[in-house]
Amino acid sequence: MLVREVMTDQVVTVRRADPVRQAVRVLHAADVTAAPVLDTDGRLVGIVSEMDLLRGEFQRDPRASARALLGHGEPVPFLVEEVMTADPVTVTPATDAVELVDLMVDRRVKSVPVLEHGRLVGIVSRRDLLAVLARADDDLRADVLAALHEHYPCGPSWEVSVHDGVAELHGHCGEHADRIADLLARTVPGVVRVKHSAG
Repeated sequence: MLVREVMTDQVVTVRRADPVRQAVRVLHAADVTAAPVLDTDGRLVGIVSEMDLLRGEFQRDPRASARALLGHGEPVPFLVEEVMTADPVTVTPATDAVELVDLMVDRRVKSVPVLEHGRLVGIVSRRDLLAVLARADDDLRADVLAALHEHYPCGPSWEVSVHDGVAELHGHCGEHADRIADLLARTVPGVVRVKHSAG
C-alpha cells in the first residue's frame, strides 16, 4: 500500500504568523490532531500539534494550591511559529506504507505531511492507517476480486477469501499468473498479508 492510497488530500493548514488561539480553533473545528504550517507562499515550514498549542495556554488556578501565586511566569506563546515543529519529517505519495509506519514509530509522530515536487498534497495520520486496517473483510475481498478481474478480464480466475485482513487465493493458474495475482492482492489497502493455496 502506498501513502497516496491512505492519505487525506483535503488538508487543514495554518500559517506561521497565525495567532495560537486561532490555530486552536482551526484544529478543534476540523477535529484533527495536527496541521501543516505554511508560509505566505504556501510552502511547508512546519507542523503544529494539539500538544504544541497547549503549551503555556493555561495558568495555575489559585484554588489548586494553598500557596500564593505571584508574578506572571513565562510569557505565553502568541504565534504558531513560536510553538510549531520546524522542518517536519515528510513523505511522498509514492512512499510505501511500511516505511511510513517505521518513520512514525522511530520519530514518535502522529501525522506526516505529504509533499510532491515540494508542494503539500496531503497529510497522513495514525488514524488514517487504522481506518484502513479496520476495513471489513468482505470489502477487502471485493477489492481483491476487482483488482484481479481488471488485470485478467477474461481469466484465469482464483477463489478469494479474506480473514482479518489476510487474503488467500485458492487455485493454481500457472507460476507467472499466480505471482501477478499475489502482487495485485497486496496492493489492496487493508490487505496485510497474502497466502496462496493450490486447492
